[in-house]
Amino acid sequence: MARMDTVPVSDNRKELIHLALKEDFGSGDVTSLYFVPQELRAQALMRPRSRGVISGVDVAADVFRAVDPSLRVDVQLRDGDEVSPDAVIMLIEGSARSILGAERTALNFIQRLSGIATMTRRYVQAIAHTHCKLLDTRKTTPGYRLLEKAAVVHGGGTNHRLGLYDRAMVKDNHLMTNGNSEHLQACIRRLKAERPGVEVELEADNLTQVEAFLKLEGVDYILLDNMTPEDMRRAVEMRGAHAKPYFEASGGLTLATAPAAAESGVDYMSFGCLTHSVPSLDIGLDFTTLP
Repeated sequence: MARMDTVPVSDNRKELIHLALKEDFGSGDVTSLYFVPQELRAQALMRPRSRGVISGVDVAADVFRAVDPSLRVDVQLRDGDEVSPDAVIMLIEGSARSILGAERTALNFIQRLSGIATMTRRYVQAIAHTHCKLLDTRKTTPGYRLLEKAAVVHGGGTNHRLGLYDRAMVKDNHLMTNGNSEHLQACIRRLKAERPGVEVELEADNLTQVEAFLKLEGVDYILLDNMTPEDMRRAVEMRGAHAKPYFEASGGLTLATAPAAAESGVDYMSFGCLTHSVPSLDIGLDFTTLP
């Protein structure tokens, strides 16, 4: 099955933070170096400017610690929390130069990831009256996939495959050379024998393909591509009383059309927009200087 309520662990978080700080600092923060006294200490409160769901809190905190380990970073809220403008996500205290140097990189991470979590929550709420689960896709920012997929989980969504290695997803382009049922069945049997832990998903453009795919053994998912809710309902009926294969709706779906599609009885619904075109959540840092 798709990963349910599991937050992917980002093994490359430190590397991403290092690269982000390197590109921002370059040869040094000349603004702070020449305009902010070295001895000046400050306190900063990270606050949302609008309502939403936060994600990337620990990543943002790690940015401040990477710039200056002596900074006091006090995390007040956690990933998945719903926030309003009066909330305090974290408090940072210490060298004003260090806080200012880390500010933009930390905000870039948490604003982007919180935007994904916030958008996901809206879609999850739109189909909450059904059994359908919301999925993300591989349409992620290169290098940021695990962070962005974690943000989807923080918003209440479910992760689709993480990459090309953990599920075979056979689309029309994969069937250009030979897409007949005998060939498909032979490929599925070979995959299941050699890699028994890998699931198989087949993309169907019409109900004729759905009918053919339902006759194959070893199919875990059928993706219903750009189908109407009525065709989705008919596909579910064709499955009968069997629990599998699971049906995933995808293509052409929006926040407005999602409820009707979910009501067709499909098990999953995937949206690339959750990660490829989501607006960032507005989050800022409020400064006060300390004696």
